Amino acid sequence: MNGTDFWTLAVIAGLAGVTVLTRSFFFMSDKPCHLPAWAQRGLQYAPIAALSAVVIPEIVMSQGQLIGTWQDARLFAAAAGTAVYFRSKNVLLTIVLGMAVYLPLHLGLGW
Repeated sequence: MNGTDFWTLAVIAGLAGVTVLTRSFFFMSDKPCHLPAWAQRGLQYAPIAALSAVVIPEIVMSQGQLIGTWQDARLFAAAAGTAVYFRSKNVLLTIVLGMAVYLPLHLGLGW
């Protein structure tokens, strides 16, 4: 085993140790840990913010640049998925309809 392999394993083990230690603080305490009301309120928006941060760039960008044409299947699929979600609140139907719009445009028309 050369030096690089040792350091790689040491870093992985160190990161695993830090992760286990920081996540186990909640189990080590005898008294419950309560977040302030403002933090609990803010955490309600965290999943929406994280999903938006991942999905929106994938819809409006291609290879690090904003898309320059309206002929992009992702735009139409996102619009159809958004419309169906706000109408039905059904996530599975949103995914199915979004893909039903995306695939023919992407594969059939090459958008």
